[in-house]
Amino acid sequence: MGQREDALQYHESGKPGKIEVIPTKPYSTQLDLSLAYSPGVAEPCKEIEKDETNAYKYTSKGNLVAVVSNGTAVLGLGDIGPLAGKPVMEGKGLLFKVFADVDVFDIEVNEKSVEGMVNVVKAIAPTFGGINLEDIKAPECFDIEEQLKKELDIPVFHDDQHGTAIISAAGLLNAVELAGKKIEDIKVVVNGAGASAIMCSRLYKSIGVRPENVWMCDSKGLISSDRQDLNKYKIEFAQNSSLKTLEDVLVGADVFLGLSKGNVLSQEMVQSMAANPIVFALANPTPEISYEDAMASREDLIFATGRSDYPNQINNVLGFPFIFRGALDVLAKTINEEMKVAAVYALAELARQDVPDKVNAAYKSENLRFGRNYIIPKPLDPRLITVVAPAVAKAAIESGVARKTIDDWDQYKIDLMKRMGLYNKLVRDLRSKAKSDPKRVVFANADQFRVLKAIEVVNNERIAIPILLGDREKILSLAKENNIDVNDLQILDMRHSNQDQRREKYAHLLYEKRKRKGLTIEDARSKMFDPNYFGTMMVEIGEADGFLGGFANKYADTIRPALQIVGSNNTLKHIAGMYIVMTKKGPYFFADTTVNYQPSSRTLADTTLLTVNEVRKFNIEPVVAMVSYSNFGSTKEGSPQRVREAVEYLHENYPDLLVDGEMQANFAFNTELRMQKFPFSKLADKEVNTIIFPSLSSGNIAYKMMSELGQCEIIGPVLLGIRKPIHVLQMQSTVREIVDMAAITVVDAQSKKDEIINL
Repeated sequence: MGQREDALQYHESGKPGKIEVIPTKPYSTQLDLSLAYSPGVAEPCKEIEKDETNAYKYTSKGNLVAVVSNGTAVLGLGDIGPLAGKPVMEGKGLLFKVFADVDVFDIEVNEKSVEGMVNVVKAIAPTFGGINLEDIKAPECFDIEEQLKKELDIPVFHDDQHGTAIISAAGLLNAVELAGKKIEDIKVVVNGAGASAIMCSRLYKSIGVRPENVWMCDSKGLISSDRQDLNKYKIEFAQNSSLKTLEDVLVGADVFLGLSKGNVLSQEMVQSMAANPIVFALANPTPEISYEDAMASREDLIFATGRSDYPNQINNVLGFPFIFRGALDVLAKTINEEMKVAAVYALAELARQDVPDKVNAAYKSENLRFGRNYIIPKPLDPRLITVVAPAVAKAAIESGVARKTIDDWDQYKIDLMKRMGLYNKLVRDLRSKAKSDPKRVVFANADQFRVLKAIEVVNNERIAIPILLGDREKILSLAKENNIDVNDLQILDMRHSNQDQRREKYAHLLYEKRKRKGLTIEDARSKMFDPNYFGTMMVEIGEADGFLGGFANKYADTIRPALQIVGSNNTLKHIAGMYIVMTKKGPYFFADTTVNYQPSSRTLADTTLLTVNEVRKFNIEPVVAMVSYSNFGSTKEGSPQRVREAVEYLHENYPDLLVDGEMQANFAFNTELRMQKFPFSKLADKEVNTIIFPSLSSGNIAYKMMSELGQCEIIGPVLLGIRKPIHVLQMQSTVREIVDMAAITVVDAQSKKDEIINL
C-alpha cells in the first residue's frame, strides 16, 4: 500500500478515529452507578449551583479543552469544510493527550461568520476549561479570538496564530545570540501576511524587535503605506518605503521569516542578507528554500524549517500542549501576552541547557548542544512539560489571571511527571534512538506481507538498515502488488543457487561449533536452508548487526539456533524472556514470560538480574517485585518457597537492588496497600515497574490478559541473555509490533558488547 492507503487504514482500523472517552470512576456496582448518576449526582450539582468554580472540583472541566474549527483553513487543504477537517481536530486532541495529558472534545462547527462562530463557542464554553481555535481562515480568526477573549473567562488560544509565533520567537532569541547581534537592532523580513505571520511579528515586537524593523511582504510585495488594498491587520506593518519586492527588501536583512509557500527564496537572495543571517523557512511541506540550497548559499547561515528531517524544527507541539497544561493547572481566565512570552523564554532557555544523554541518543548525537544546529529543544525532550507548563502557570499567577496559586513548584513539576509517566514515549524514544544510529537487521520471513510492510516502515523511518531474507520472487511480487518500494534493499534468497557458497561457509562454521555435540556436516548444510540458522550466522560473523525472526516459526525454533550459534552472554549460560507492557501509568516489564517453565530459585534470581540489566537500557531504574500466590512466608513450599530463596540470594549479594517478594500481584501494583500491610518491605513506597513471575505459565498468562483486558500495548518478547542481538517475534505479529521489535534489535545492537556477564 502507498501513503494514501496507509493513512486511510490507520484512521479506519479498529475503532474509527483517533480518540475516545474513558470513564475515570468505578462503575461496576449498583452503588457506583447511584453515585455516578441519580441520585448521588445531585450533590455536586447543588455545590456547583452555589459556586460555579466548584465545577473544577467535581467535573472534568478543569482538564477539558475544546478544539474548535469551521474547516476554513485546514492545513494546506484550504476551505474543505468542518466535517472534512475533523481528522485534523482529532489529531490535535491526540497530541494534547499524549504530550500533556489534556483531554479534548473536538467541535466542528458549520458556520463561517465571525458572529456565528463567537455565539457557538460562547454557548458551549461552560463545558470546558479552555478553547483551542484551529484552522480558521484570516482575517476572521483574529476577530473571533479577540471577541471570545473579551467575553469568556477561560483561556482562548488560536494555535495557528500563536503556536508558530511562540516557538519561532524562542528560536529567534537563541539565533540572534549565536549571530552576535542584539534583538533591538535586527531587521526582520516576513514573507506572508496571514494569521501566523501577523502574530509572529507581534510577538517578535514583544520580545524586543523594534516595530520599524519589521518588513512584511504578501503575494503583491512589500506592505507599504502607499498601497490601497490593505486590511486593518496589514496596515499595522505598513512601511513608508519605495521598495516593492521581497528581493529588494531582503538586502541587508538579518532575519527572514517565511510563512508563505515553497521555493520563493533563492540562494542569491540569501546571499544578499547581512552577515550571520537567520532564515526560518517554515512553509510545509516545501520550505521557501530547501535546506540543501540554503546551506550551500553561505557558511554563516542559521537555518530552521518546519520539517522534522532537518535541524532546528519549528514545531507547534513544543508549545500548545504545555501552554494549556500550565493555564489549566492554575485555572487561568485567559492566555495573555505575559504567558506567551514566558513560554518563549522557557523554550529558549531549555535549548541552552545541557542536553540529557537520553535526548542525545534519541537524536543521533553525542554532542547535541546549544549552537547553530540546535537553537530550539527537540519535541521528544522529556523536560518540556516541566519547563514550559510551570513557566506559563507562574506567568498567569503573576499577571493576575489565575484563580489558583501554586506554592510548591518543585512538587508541581514532580506531579507533572507522575501525571505523564512515560505513556507511549518509551516507544517513541526507542524508535528515535534506533534512528540515531541505524544498524543492519536481518528480517526472516520477509516474503510475508506483514513483515514486508514493517520493513517498509523501518526503512522509510530509518529505524534500521533492513536485510530481507526470503523467497526473492515472492518478495518482489508482494512488493509490486502492495506498492512497497524494495529497490534499494538487500534481498537474500538463501535457497537460491547464488547463495550456495555462503551457505557452505556458514555450514562449516556451524559444524565447527557443534561437531562434538552430534551435528554432522550434512546436518549443518541442511540447517542453512532454515532462515533462523542462516540469519543468526550472518550476525555471528558480522555480516549483519541483528536478527529478527519468529514470525512464522515457533519460539523455540528461533532461540535454538541463537543458543547454538552465538550462545549466552553470562557465566551461567542462562536466558530468559521479557515483555514490555505499556499502560497509562507507564511501562511495566514482565519476566520470565517465554523461556523457563519451572525455574529454580537460582534461575529466578538470574532472570531478575538479566531483566534489571535490560530495563536499565531504557533509562529506567528497575523496581522489582517477585510475585507468587502468597505473601512473605505465609506458604512454606512450592513457588513461594523458590521465590523467597531467590529474594534472599539477591538481598545478600545485590543489596542495592530494589527487589522484594514473595508477594501477591495486588500488593506489587498497589503501593498504598503494600505500605499498610508490609511496611518492612524493601520496596517501601516505591512504584514497582518490573515483575518477575514464578513460572512461565503465570508470566505468559499475565501479559496476555493485560493485552486483552487491560487494553495495553505489548512489546516483545525481548530475549535476555543472548550474546548478540537476536530477537524473536510473536507468531503472526502485527506490523507495529514488528517495527517496535526492530527498534529494540537496533538499540540492542547499539549497546551490545561481545562480553560475558558474571552472574
